[in-house]
Amino acid sequence: MATAKPAAGAGHRAAPVHTHPRDVTLEAALLALADPVRRTLVRELAEAGPWERACGTFDVPVTKATLSRHFVVLRESGLLEQKDAGPRRLNR
Repeated sequence: MATAKPAAGAGHRAAPVHTHPRDVTLEAALLALADPVRRTLVRELAEAGPWERACGTFDVPVTKATLSRHFVVLRESGLLEQKDAGPRRLNR
């Protein structure tokens, strides 16, 4: 498993670790999409341009910590890529 190193200028937050889609089984990807909140995130990202949506711009009925966990699951399943842009984390 890859370890994340803090990105230059990212402060206390480690850079996101991504899984390439070819390294994810179909079952793992489908399991990630089994949750309705994660489906909403993916659906909204599909409608947005690359790197347009920051994590805090999604209107979903979960806490910030739970939303963060949903992003981790999507990254680990190869369905989401993130990058830090100052204090914001952008998604595609």
